[in-house]
Amino acid sequence: MSVLTRDEAQTRAQILDVERYTIALDLTTGEETFDSATAIRFTARTAGDTFVEVQPATLRSISLDGQPLDPALLDGNRYPLPGLTAGPHELRVDAAMHYSRTGEGMHRFTDPTDGETYLYTQLFMDDIQRVFAAFDQPDLKSVFAIDVTAPEGWTVLGNGVAEHTGQGRWTIAPTPLISTYLVAIAAGPWHSITTEHAGLPFGIHCRRSLAPYLDADADEILDITRACYDRYHEKFDEPYPFDSYDQAFVPEFNAGAMENPGLVTFRDEFVYRSAVTDTERQTRAMVIAHEMAHMWFGDLVTLAWWDDIWLNESFAEYMGYQTLTEATRFTDTWVDFGVARKGWGYDADQRPSTHPVAPDPDAVPDTASALLNFDGISYAKGASALRQLVAWLGEKDFLAGINAHFARHKFANATLADFIDNLASATDRDVHAWAGQWLRTTGIDTLTAETGTPAPTEPSGPPANGNGQSWALTVTRDGSRPHRITVGAYDHALGTQARPGRLALRDRFEIDVPGDGTPTIRPGRRPALVVLNDGDLTYAKIRLDTASWDTVLTSLSGIPDALTRAVLWNTARDMVRDGDLAPATYLATARTHLPYETDLALVQGVLSFAAGQVVDRCTIPEDLPAARATLTDLCRDLIRRTEDGSQPGLRLIAVRHFIDAATQPDTLRSWLDEGTVHGGPELDPELRWRILTRLAVLGATDEAAIATELAADPSATGREGAARCRAALPTPEAKAAAWDALFTDDTLSNFLFTATAQGFWQPGQEDVTGDYVSRFYPDAIALAARRGPAIAEAAGRYAFPVYAVDPESLGTGLRALEDPDLTPALRRKLVDQLDDLRRALAVRTSATG
Repeated sequence: MSVLTRDEAQTRAQILDVERYTIALDLTTGEETFDSATAIRFTARTAGDTFVEVQPATLRSISLDGQPLDPALLDGNRYPLPGLTAGPHELRVDAAMHYSRTGEGMHRFTDPTDGETYLYTQLFMDDIQRVFAAFDQPDLKSVFAIDVTAPEGWTVLGNGVAEHTGQGRWTIAPTPLISTYLVAIAAGPWHSITTEHAGLPFGIHCRRSLAPYLDADADEILDITRACYDRYHEKFDEPYPFDSYDQAFVPEFNAGAMENPGLVTFRDEFVYRSAVTDTERQTRAMVIAHEMAHMWFGDLVTLAWWDDIWLNESFAEYMGYQTLTEATRFTDTWVDFGVARKGWGYDADQRPSTHPVAPDPDAVPDTASALLNFDGISYAKGASALRQLVAWLGEKDFLAGINAHFARHKFANATLADFIDNLASATDRDVHAWAGQWLRTTGIDTLTAETGTPAPTEPSGPPANGNGQSWALTVTRDGSRPHRITVGAYDHALGTQARPGRLALRDRFEIDVPGDGTPTIRPGRRPALVVLNDGDLTYAKIRLDTASWDTVLTSLSGIPDALTRAVLWNTARDMVRDGDLAPATYLATARTHLPYETDLALVQGVLSFAAGQVVDRCTIPEDLPAARATLTDLCRDLIRRTEDGSQPGLRLIAVRHFIDAATQPDTLRSWLDEGTVHGGPELDPELRWRILTRLAVLGATDEAAIATELAADPSATGREGAARCRAALPTPEAKAAAWDALFTDDTLSNFLFTATAQGFWQPGQEDVTGDYVSRFYPDAIALAARRGPAIAEAAGRYAFPVYAVDPESLGTGLRALEDPDLTPALRRKLVDQLDDLRRALAVRTSATG
């Protein structure tokens, strides 16, 4: 398959105007392929040569202006159209197309619970050509009119309102001008809940086997949808630009969701069939808000080329969190962003693969390279930069610039330059300079605080207190970006009612970094704690003065604001990764303060980092027993704290992490046998599979027990749980079978591949996995070449030998990067994984002196 280059796209856009696609899909022709007939009306502005993309199982016929062309001229995924004359044309393509099992193109899934089949499209980047022929680039917007033939009893959904015309035939209302990658179809015996809001039909849809769970949450999902819709209409002058709003929860979806106009698709894990925390509900709500923001950012106004993907993702990320905070009961969403999403951006920005939020167009020469930029930089860093922009610019001027952008480019395409010009039209500030400093650069600035007593020659600043006391703050910056930050000053709380270690906010004030070099003088004695970036409005690593850090270690849980605590937990996280904080100190701090933590996002974020990074990767082998004991004891503390049933979300988090950290099977066996944790919760399918997976890791279960559990839960999630358990068993036979499934079974779906890979690598199983470390690289390289980017991403993310933290493993991986057969998607994942491995090795080395 040939990837589209930026130069090719620009040339084709100069030649063509594409007016309309008329598409007929027949989904009744079999289990391997479906029929796709496409008529494309377009105009050639000038005479010239071009091509159309299509990836058929069989290209039956192709014609231009009624004249048949030779199907044998198809070259990979391109059919050449040489010698076009200026003027209108019609291209017709009739083909059989493959169904997908990897979440790319037209994905086909049969639900093991009831045998029902569901289809949906994921056409992002360059996958539309797996479904129908197209001039596949974002700046050739067109109208799409689609007819679908489906089995009787199915429902068909699309970008517009779908009408059932009888005998399994459906007609989807033609779209306004949209980009090719945004076309969407979903077909199957969906369970649907429909309503109307603001004069538009709204719907939510899922597999029939998930119907009871969607019904239970329907009011919440629709309330969030309506609240976000209304809030966006208060922010944006342009009304919602499509004729309906459907949200389909689909199986085996590779991403969190996709912003197809009028038909947003979500991974159906968001239809919760087991107990979840309120933070997880907030995450689902944020994704709903994020995808709705895309209706304007990305769908109404679309990038011209993929170097500007941040114009889609960063804005949807920022707007999703901000709008959820403003319009729903989830008012602390920025805490979750700070502890869960921002670290994703920080990590990505410190790897060799880092790139600017808005990369130079030459750095994104083709679609393969563009796909690599869907990462923590385009999402989390970009959203952080926008949050800083709003703090610097003011929300009024920011929204004025946004609305000017929509008005000037609706149903068209726009570039970074267009966007910055529109923002600049709404303010006197130098937005162009800001964009150069924030969007065109890489890396993370570090802001470091120093506190002390003002020197006699320093200006007095605000008046001293009654005792004539004052203190001085100096902030140094390692980096190049300007920052507008809030500084928080905290004192130890006084009075007999205060819990030991409690802190009280004395003062918050704003400063610009860099300033003019003059220390900031504040009245009163030096605070016990001085927090830079209090409120988390900028994107930078923070380093506190020594006295403040000592206060954090003893009093972190006593800080009154959760967002401030998130900033400080992120500081601790960064310090561990940079080798500035011992892993044991991080664990001790978590053990001291998490039992008092009230914010679930913080508890979840800290425990996940402690388990997955601090213990399993950064702790030297001789310290592992103590580290695992600390983590287990911490989870026990949280379980004891929640015995009264007043904090079910916190208890659920604690139970999950206790299961994952357990080193002995007895307690887990008793829970599984009794079907409950003493004092709750009852074991739902998620917890049962989690326990069985841990028992498999410990060698305390077998295939018979896994088969019995699968018989009790024969769902898709149950199949994934069984695959994970089987791969986790610590026997040579189990590892060999799992490896064979991963790297030789090309029928394995994307989700079953991921589950198997997750089970395979386990800390403490080096005696049965050691020989597979070197095998991973050639096997993964061959697999990625055969199965494409989605499986390459899964292989690099989940099948990588993440727990082999030693110089030999690093050396083997670095040598593999020289293999000329590495696909871009797998290379990017390996570069990132190997850099994380190098960092973990450095932390271990610093721990041993």
